[in-house]
Order: sequence, then C-alpha cells, then structure tokens
Amino acid sequence: MSENSTATDRRSETSQSLQPHPRQDSKANAASGASAAGARAISSQLIAFYFRAPVKAFFRTRVDYLAFARAINPRVQANESWSWRMSSAGLLTHAVRTYGWSFIPNQVLPPLVANVGIGAILYTSYLQTLGRLHKPSAESAKRVYPPPPPKTTFVAGCAAGAIQSVVAAPLDALSVRFRPTDMLDGRYKSMWQYGYVKMKEIGMRGVLAGWTLPFTKDALGYGLFFSTFEYVKAQSYYAFITRYYGSLNPWNLPEDDLNGVIRPHYAIEPFFLLLAGMAASVAQQLVQHPISLVQDIHYRSLAAYDKKSKSQVSIAEHLRLYSSAYQQTFQQGRARANQLGGWGSWLYKGFLWNTIKQVPSTSAGLIIFELVRRRYGIDADVVRIQKDGYDIVLR
Repeated sequence: MSENSTATDRRSETSQSLQPHPRQDSKANAASGASAAGARAISSQLIAFYFRAPVKAFFRTRVDYLAFARAINPRVQANESWSWRMSSAGLLTHAVRTYGWSFIPNQVLPPLVANVGIGAILYTSYLQTLGRLHKPSAESAKRVYPPPPPKTTFVAGCAAGAIQSVVAAPLDALSVRFRPTDMLDGRYKSMWQYGYVKMKEIGMRGVLAGWTLPFTKDALGYGLFFSTFEYVKAQSYYAFITRYYGSLNPWNLPEDDLNGVIRPHYAIEPFFLLLAGMAASVAQQLVQHPISLVQDIHYRSLAAYDKKSKSQVSIAEHLRLYSSAYQQTFQQGRARANQLGGWGSWLYKGFLWNTIKQVPSTSAGLIIFELVRRRYGIDADVVRIQKDGYDIVLR
C-alpha cells in the first residue's frame, strides 16, 4: 500500500489515543460478574434442553441444583429413554406437583443461588486483579489498548480461580456428601437445613479434606481460561485486522476509506469474540477434565474420613488420614490407567465429548461478560493502529 500524503497529515503521532480516566466504581465489575454468571446458568439450561440431556451432564455447575428433583423422578430412576418430562423443566414440574411450590425455595433455590454467586465472585475477582496488574485495564474503558499480555491475564485468572475455590470450598464439601436418600428419609427438610447441619457435623477439617485438588483445578483451569480468551479476543483480533487491511491496495478499499482512515467490518470482532469463548473452554478443559476424574475417585474416600474424624484424634492423626486418602486415590487411579493403556488414555477419556458439551454455554457466558463489561465501561477516544500510511480506527 503506497504512502498517502493526506492520510499522513491527518493521522495522529501515536499508534493509539486512549487517555487515562478515573477508576470505574467496583460496582461495575460486580455487575459484569453477576451478569456473566447468570448467563452461564441460563444458557446451560436452554442448551441442555436442546441436546436432550440434564444440565449437569451438559454443563458442570458447581452445585447440582437438580440432584433431589432427579432422585424423586420415577422416569429417571427407571432409566427411561429421554422425553421432555426428563428435561430440567420436566423434572421441576414433577417435583412441584409432588411436594408443592415450596420445593423451589427449599430445594432448588439454595444451590442455584450458590452457583450464580460463585460465578459472580470469579468474574469480579478477575476484573479487580487484572486492574491491579495492568493499568489500562484498571481504567475500565470500553476498549483496552494495548491489551494485557497473556502472562498478566494468566496470573489474574489463576488468582480469580483460587479465590473462587476458597469461597466454594464449603459448597464443594456439602455437594460431594449429599445423598438424596437423606432427604427422602426425612433427615433433612430442606437444603438450607442440610447445609447447616452438615457443616456443623464435618467442621472446617471436613471442608478442607481433599481441597488441594479443586484448588489446583480452579487456579490453573481459570488461568488458561481467561488468558486464552483475552489473547484471542484482543491480540489475535488486532493482529488480524492489521495484517488484513494493511495488505490491501488502495483500489481495493471502499471509497470512504480512501481518506486515510480504515474502519474494519463490524462482523469481524464478534466473530473473534465467539472464537475466543470456544478456545477458552477447550483450554480450560485440558486442565479440569483430568483433575476432575482424579477428584471423583478421591471424594469417595471422604465417607471413611468423616467417620474417623468424628472421634477426638490429634492433628498428626488427621495428617496421616489425609496422606492415606491421597495414596489410596493414586493406587486406584493407577489401576484404572493400567486397564485403559496408560495415564493419558484414562485422564483424557471422554475429553472430546465433554468439551463439546461445555463450549456453547461457556462461550455465551463469556460473550455476555464482555458485552456487559463494555456496557459499564468508560467512553474513551478511538484506538488508531497505523499501517502503511493508513489509520485503522477501532471504537
């Protein structure tokens, strides 16, 4: 592309023109986090119905809020072929007809609120941490340029995942110990009562039992999750439009762009946003899928741990129980790996299908997260990327 004297006079001396702004109130970050978490929950419901599968099988929520509804449904217990009565709406309809409308606030609302709350904490923590590590991101502008480097977003994602894991530790402990038969036998009248009584029973030692695995899974998984999302959404997008529009000859540009200013097609950025959500979901599954398999085995030993920990034992004895549980997990994992031909074959068994099931709702949640972040962002000057005498303008 040849030099254009008119464009040279008009373009700015710098390649970008963002000006510093005051820090956006933290409520904007909280709104973005809550909206993204809600979108993930709603989209998982809609797409679960589309694929004719329960929500938990389609999108691994932190707490299964349909566990009890599924346990009391005769069609689910009989393993009948799928019908609309076995969808999320069908399960809730049967539960309400059986137990009345009080089933929703007593059995469904507590885990549902927990899922949305944990998601909001994750996204809000990420925005706050990223703002601390990357100054332009702290300004809460609608478009951050230059974008944060992958190392920064990875650290922010790891921190957000770690914070979420700390907050969700009691919920994880309650979830893995939940038995629908306890509700059916009348031991607990609601999820509220179950959470209160079970927490008193297991205490903090029970909450922290096996916590190393979910902590590692959340920290590393969300580090890859957010770093991949930000890299594809920003760096890859900017690199594409710079290379694509910089390679065009003047006679191939629209007449409006011959004045030295190029405005990329409006559909390019949404495409990269969708691609970023898909890539982030795959990257996260690379870490979370194998750790989840190990975690499922490890949690089965918690019943024995809870039984022994009820007695007054020393701290050394608790540490011995911890160590014994992990050794038992390793032995069981090695046995399964040997049956399937190695650790890799076992740890990534079912990886492709589980990833395909999770991509749509995760991508939708990230897109809503990004749109809401821009909705509450501060209006800034346009970003100008210079290339071969032209200014590529991004708003």
